[in-house]
Amino acid sequence: MDRDEILERVREVVSDVLGVNLQDVALESRFAEDLGAESIQSVELVAAFEEEFDVELDEEAALQVQTVGRAVDFIAEALEEQSAE
Repeated sequence: MDRDEILERVREVVSDVLGVNLQDVALESRFAEDLGAESIQSVELVAAFEEEFDVELDEEAALQVQTVGRAVDFIAEALEEQSAE
């Protein structure tokens, strides 16, 4: 799976979980400041990413991710680690 595909799927999950328009979800968008995520929604996002990508994420580390672009990187890294096992 390439980064563009990961980005599109991340954008869709963020749009669904946070109830924002897909076109408002950009690579540089910050979850809390730009997209209005509250702490409980951050946990929901992590769970939704795990389900969408069938990957287990370090929740503590995942909750430190602040932007859509960083989420893409974080998920890409997790997918690489999982495929290497």
